[in-house]
Amino acid sequence: MTRNVVISGGGTGIGLAAARTFAADGDRVLLLGRRGDVLERAAVPGALTYAADLADPADVRGVAGFVGREFGAVDVLIHSAGGNGLLEPPAGGDDPLDAVARHWTVNFRLNVLTAVLLTEALRDRLAEPGGRVLFLSSIAAYRGSGQVAYAAAKAGLHPYAHDLARRLGPHGITVNVVAPGYVEDTAFFGADGVDEEHRARLAAETSTGRVGTPGDVAATLHWLASPGAAHITSQIIQVNGGAERGH
Repeated sequence: MTRNVVISGGGTGIGLAAARTFAADGDRVLLLGRRGDVLERAAVPGALTYAADLADPADVRGVAGFVGREFGAVDVLIHSAGGNGLLEPPAGGDDPLDAVARHWTVNFRLNVLTAVLLTEALRDRLAEPGGRVLFLSSIAAYRGSGQVAYAAAKAGLHPYAHDLARRLGPHGITVNVVAPGYVEDTAFFGADGVDEEHRARLAAETSTGRVGTPGDVAATLHWLASPGAAHITSQIIQVNGGAERGH
């Protein structure tokens, strides 16, 4: 059966890998992101695209209207939009507190507000039963390492997902979180990525001896959206090769 799949951050990295995976399975896919040119270049076969700032309620209302016209019901909603603010303009001025406020606000907007607004806007369109909501968190949410504002923002998704799972469970809708470790071929670390020494350290942390790929995470998202995962909800699934053990 063809499903309607909405993916935020669908133009690059994990979101793009997920879009290709679902499209290859015959599903109808809608890619969301702020940069329309990036969404178009993704060239996912048969996919629709819609450019929007998902931290802006007006833009999200536009997305909801578009989804209503094109899809009607949403079978799978994947929140891959986010990041650590590398694409955002720097804070103006020299006051360090202004820079801290800017950094934390940007990370909250990118990683939490986008997911919450889009979910609430599309909640009444989720398929009943059988709908799936999937959030992308991070290994950083467990470790508080790297950029702590990003880690805290990703951790903030966890209680929201648990509450949403309780509210939507009686309607036959599952809600889960996927928390990847280091994943190559994403824009998270900028155009240059990480250096070879850092990459080797990250690979050595894993039990599998390798770093992750967008495809690893996309495959997990695809399975969680399958009928076989119908009784899995309110879970945080770590995809990190054993770099961080489950809690």
